[in-house]
Amino acid sequence: MNVNEAIRRKRAVRSYAPRPLPEDVVHTILRAGRRAQSSKNTQPWQFIAVQKRETLEEISKMCDFASWLPEAGLCVLILTPDPKQRWSIMFDAGQAASYMQLAAVELGVGSCMITLHHPEPARALLGFPADLELNAAIAFGYPADLQAFEPASRPGGRRPIGEVAHFERWGG
Repeated sequence: MNVNEAIRRKRAVRSYAPRPLPEDVVHTILRAGRRAQSSKNTQPWQFIAVQKRETLEEISKMCDFASWLPEAGLCVLILTPDPKQRWSIMFDAGQAASYMQLAAVELGVGSCMITLHHPEPARALLGFPADLELNAAIAFGYPADLQAFEPASRPGGRRPIGEVAHFERWGG
């Protein structure tokens, strides 16, 4: 699958089949995140890969809208230094997240970004050091709906390019 096809097929998947992800699939996803570009090649991220259902349940309690998380085959938590140190830290983490999600599409694995609205218990649960912050998480799993990678047929979709892209200057 080429990159444009993976981008076209990427959807937020929140319903997963009860099928674990094989170890090689997990490692392929993590390697894709590791290969992401970063400002000055700082690679400011660390990943915690969680597959145990009990831990996924605890993480889901830290989110306002992720009750479906325990169904996932994998949750990758992205840790970074304090983003206030340098604006590009979160941009870099976002690139790692995107690379992982696009690699997952190629493998037939769905994904969805997760916001931890109440991340305070995460440090005790996951044991990460005090100099890192948990800023993003991604759920991965085989989609329960086999149509998950097909273009959306519902109204709305993406705004036309003319509404989001400007050439040479604003409004150009």
